[in-house]
Amino acid sequence: MNASGPFYFMTKKVGKAIWDYRMLKEGDKVLVAVSGGKDSLCLVKIMQERIKFVPITYEIIACYVDMGFPWVDKNALADYLESESIPYVIAQPPEEWKGASEPFGCFWCSWNRRKALFDLAHELKCNKIAFAHHMDDIIETMLLNLFFQGEIGTMQPYQEMFDGELAIIRPLAYVEEKELLRLATKLELPVSGSDCPHGKTSKRFLLKGMIADLKKHNRNVKKNIFRSLQRVREEYLLTPPKA
Repeated sequence: MNASGPFYFMTKKVGKAIWDYRMLKEGDKVLVAVSGGKDSLCLVKIMQERIKFVPITYEIIACYVDMGFPWVDKNALADYLESESIPYVIAQPPEEWKGASEPFGCFWCSWNRRKALFDLAHELKCNKIAFAHHMDDIIETMLLNLFFQGEIGTMQPYQEMFDGELAIIRPLAYVEEKELLRLATKLELPVSGSDCPHGKTSKRFLLKGMIADLKKHNRNVKKNIFRSLQRVREEYLLTPPKA
């Protein structure tokens, strides 16, 4: 692996996020969610490479939850993981998903995939699940909650669950989507395209367009939104007065 270029700088960003949020510790067993897309393939590659030089020992297992999507080439994904000597599992979604007679929206799809990952993490005794959510995802989630839920909140880079038995980590928190696209192209990763029927009609897609328009006026708009989640001025929030 070439230590220069996009991979080197991406690894540094991932390392900083892992350090800042204390995502990993000695002996962790991490289930890495892979979808076949560029983001998760970059993540699993970086996580595997970091094992070689970080001062702690941890283990990763890649997991693809087979939702039956025709646009994902499972064989190409399996071949890639085997060629990289990355242990992997192809998991099945819950029975209620497989028995569904009608297509469901993004929330139901995400919920079933996450439930399959939680079940598998418990079965394999993994104490961490790594998702490939990046800076753009975190920003868009914050705006989705702001505009459509009337609240301020987003994905956390590190989130403990089930009384600390399991933690979700997002090592790509400091990485922009455009950087992942460049890296996936550079590494010639076997990226599966997405023909999801909701891909061009979702609220998230709408927000991507809004952010792109705002960048025409301020190129730092994404980083500013991200920084704002770390620099909350509570004294200027509309907190209800005490009774």
